[in-house]
Amino acid sequence: MNASVFVTVTANPSIDRTVEVGALVRGGLHRATAVHVQPGGKGINVARALVCNGIKARAVVPAGGAEGEQLISLLSDYSIEVVRVAALGPVRMNVSVIEPDATVTKLNEPGARLTAAEAKALADAVINASHDASWVVLAGSLPPGVSPDFYAELIHRLANDDVHVAVDTSGPALRAAVSAGPALIKPNHHELEEAVQSPLSTVDDVISAAQQLRNLGAQAVLASLGRDGAVLVDSEGVWHAEAPVVLARSSVGAGDSMLAGFLAAGGKGKQALVSGVAWGAAAVSLPGSTMPRPDDLRPHLVEVHPRITTGRELRGDN
Repeated sequence: MNASVFVTVTANPSIDRTVEVGALVRGGLHRATAVHVQPGGKGINVARALVCNGIKARAVVPAGGAEGEQLISLLSDYSIEVVRVAALGPVRMNVSVIEPDATVTKLNEPGARLTAAEAKALADAVINASHDASWVVLAGSLPPGVSPDFYAELIHRLANDDVHVAVDTSGPALRAAVSAGPALIKPNHHELEEAVQSPLSTVDDVISAAQQLRNLGAQAVLASLGRDGAVLVDSEGVWHAEAPVVLARSSVGAGDSMLAGFLAAGGKGKQALVSGVAWGAAAVSLPGSTMPRPDDLRPHLVEVHPRITTGRELRGDN
């Protein structure tokens, strides 16, 4: 297995426009203090984080319209091998409004509808691109027209290859993917609650929910919990880790950075969790959806709790 090759799949890519304002007031006029325009979508963000740290990444994306051309142009600023799949509809445009306390208000477009032929072409491109991969990351929402089983079917098609599959999505697509037995899923707090259809107010609740999803087929669960760090539940044990963020700038893409850091460190166990939390914390300290580079990482500040504190309340995503 070539541990240095990572393939990311972004079925519903975007161009992300992040606008910083002094305060967000509904119905008010806002003058931006800074604006950042970056290629977006969870899989693209994972690929960006990897290449920013010297790790080879190959990104498979459907890209149509003038916006698709802009997306490909933005990706040319990174050392990412891009596999572009032709699509008729334009790439979506997403807007995030960030306040000084790092509160994020997001306006995400649904994305253009993919035809059955375009969805098949995308799936075939993923299989072709994964011939030398150690990990394939299936990430983000599915565009209109694509079956919720899309990721699950890809997991089944990749099952006979020497490749691990990580999934970061939500809703019906996540539930279908779990039953296909991926090596890893990475839900956030809200996505985990949605998956088990129950509120999760403590770290214990998160662990129990992760165990439920492992019982349904996922081999490991990495749950990103915002200010509360992350919980990893796999066949080797249970860990909770967190890291301080001195000055939070933006949480956009932080979970994607965490996933990239986890996979870059081997994709299993305590040390991979430390790496993932360090990458996620670094991303929060940077503007927009900027991905951290080696000089931004502080793994020595990550605290792995030797035992889970029973009843510890979660503080929320921000």
